[in-house]
Amino acid sequence: MRKKKFVIKDLAITDYASEGKSLGRIEGKVIFVEGAVPGDVADIFITKTKKDWAEGKAISFTEYSKERTEPFCIHFGICGGCKWQMLPYEKQLQYKQQEAEQILKRIGKAQMPEILPIIGSDKTIYYRNKLEFTFSNRRYLTNDEINKSEKISQENALGYHAPGIFDKIIDIQECWLMDDINNLIRNTIRAYAVENNLSYYDIREHKGFLRNIIIRYCTTGELMINFVFGNDNEEEIKKLLDYLLEKTPSVTTLLYTINVKWNDSIYDLDPQVYFGKGYITEILGEFKFKISPKSFFQTNTKQAEQLYEVAKSFAALTGNEIVYDLYCGTGSIGIFLSKQVKKVIGVDVIEESIKDAKENAVLNNIEHANFFTGDVIEICDEAFFTQHGKPDVIITDPPRAGMHSKLITKLLEISAPKIVYVSCNVATQARDINLLSEKYKVEKIQPLDMFPHTHHIECVVLLQLKQ
Repeated sequence: MRKKKFVIKDLAITDYASEGKSLGRIEGKVIFVEGAVPGDVADIFITKTKKDWAEGKAISFTEYSKERTEPFCIHFGICGGCKWQMLPYEKQLQYKQQEAEQILKRIGKAQMPEILPIIGSDKTIYYRNKLEFTFSNRRYLTNDEINKSEKISQENALGYHAPGIFDKIIDIQECWLMDDINNLIRNTIRAYAVENNLSYYDIREHKGFLRNIIIRYCTTGELMINFVFGNDNEEEIKKLLDYLLEKTPSVTTLLYTINVKWNDSIYDLDPQVYFGKGYITEILGEFKFKISPKSFFQTNTKQAEQLYEVAKSFAALTGNEIVYDLYCGTGSIGIFLSKQVKKVIGVDVIEESIKDAKENAVLNNIEHANFFTGDVIEICDEAFFTQHGKPDVIITDPPRAGMHSKLITKLLEISAPKIVYVSCNVATQARDINLLSEKYKVEKIQPLDMFPHTHHIECVVLLQLKQ
């Protein structure tokens, strides 16, 4: 096994590893495998090899696991979005529970209570309220297409990035992550672009008219589309957007954004309202939330309700608490808890999110919630806590990278009685728990599945100040 890339024949896959990979063993060496599940026997193309372990991808199967089920999407195996469609949902939950337990014990290191059973999603398809699609003049070609004798030109594509490839896009014909409206919108635009010979974005040359589409679809039925263009061709923009409104009358808000930068981020750009009120409204529990085109909002609305109920339960609120909601986005967690607290203080770096949070407080007649724009490690200093009151409960819901070490140091200094840590990345959550264990004890752990058919895990942890 000295070569870096080669094929292992008929490897028995014996267990689940993590991050959607399974594993097998050969001559005492662990092989981490993509595209296989426990019970499979497969040929594995090895992409990386070390002394004690190797990584690879299943390329053919001698025997399929009895645990397998038939994938429902035509793009399965090519698109990297829903890698676990071949597993029954109950097995997905079993492996996510196992992974959360292993990561928290291995990285968290602190003494852990028994982890509560994972909360599954009632909906395993059509559960997302936000999708983003990319235009590219470089379509991702499958191995079958590449191996064909006839020449295949690189065609335009509208869909998702091919896994691990920055400049190739998979041309998505159907996507089961959102109500079928997403397919109608995307395929309508594709047909119009072909008929009118509109240019797709070239990421290498940094040119092209059509760049991205961002779709948000709420449980309220409100539908927002933000169309991102690579240049400001007013005539073509108007024609395309008018056509889209004609063909998809269910659109309630249509915006467009001109992005001439090298990166796809729109957070430093100004979306223009073409039709509608410029935002959509979602409902979580009894509360309404305004969502602007640049605001963060949980992408699985129904599971977000479950998540926030867990956070509320862990906080064990009495009505007398000052609660700090760090990385608050549009204020959704703080507002969800607001009827059981004395005061809510929210902080987030995105100005548009804080603007929405303030409006959401007004929308829900909440007068005891205040929201502030800025980086939490800069805003949350001694003076800030002194001004707004020492927290009784801190809710923190950071991005995948977890909390900054400076914030952890500050939380240790402040020593709030409770921290409810909500995370979409158990590994960075476990790392932060380890750092907080200097003063805090882990009381409760609740994993939750926000994203069926993926390896992603949401997890809520209650940290109690040691006596």
